Amino acid sequence: MPAARHTAKVPPHRAPPGPWRRVLLAGLLLGLLLGGAYYFRHQVQLNRYARRAWAALTKGGLTGREKTPLLTGYSVHGIDVSSYQGRIDWPTVARNRVRFAFIKASEGGTLRDPRFARNWREARAAGVLCGAYHYFQPNRGGQLQADLFVRTVPLAPGDLPPVLDVEAANFHDVAVLRREVTRWLRLIEAHYGVRPILYSNHSFYKRYLAGHFDNYPLWLAHYEVERPALATSKWIIWQHSDEAYVPGIRGVVDFNVFQGNFQALQALRVPATAARAAPAPASARR
Repeated sequence: MPAARHTAKVPPHRAPPGPWRRVLLAGLLLGLLLGGAYYFRHQVQLNRYARRAWAALTKGGLTGREKTPLLTGYSVHGIDVSSYQGRIDWPTVARNRVRFAFIKASEGGTLRDPRFARNWREARAAGVLCGAYHYFQPNRGGQLQADLFVRTVPLAPGDLPPVLDVEAANFHDVAVLRREVTRWLRLIEAHYGVRPILYSNHSFYKRYLAGHFDNYPLWLAHYEVERPALATSKWIIWQHSDEAYVPGIRGVVDFNVFQGNFQALQALRVPATAARAAPAPASARR
């Protein structure tokens, strides 16, 4: 019989990818690049959202008993709150080594925090060392905002100094911003007889405020870092987290540390001979 003839199989011819495939691949690659760039730019906030979502899924909701470990290396810890935190159990907060609290009092020229009076009364009754803060709106004058704060906050000897929160970027002229911030600080200092504290986040402070308010104590917000990027001589309070949990508060709260011991924090309080209930004199307003 004749030998069997073996023939090699020729692979079928493959047509080159069609235009739609190339467009799809290019789109996927572009999406990956844009997604990576967006994550790189917003990774801190995205990570926070992811952690919060995971906690909600695994814990079945917040109970008000969650507890964030205290930051090591500091002995004086505190929080700052507003109506966003809802009803706060201040005695429980005080039992969890919260030594001080700054409470939002006002914002802009007309807004008063609806929970300020309750928080102010109950925090002080619980033995927490308290101060009040005003959220500065650049589109309103410094005198108008100072007047609102004075009408809202009954600071007394033994309270922490007033705080001006400057971080809103809705302004057109940084020189005007600095002028009105200066006006608020001077009016408030004249009224209460104590130098106010300036609060801002790291990027805003470096860009718009650094070098212009060095005579005022700085409360610096700088998250997800081992230590603030500014030298320790530049700040007295560090807001190191905006998503901490403290028993007595149902939800997240800002966590802070004071650079020093509790006696040094007490030394900042409104002195007995300085606080006044009357409005600042007209000469101080100019």
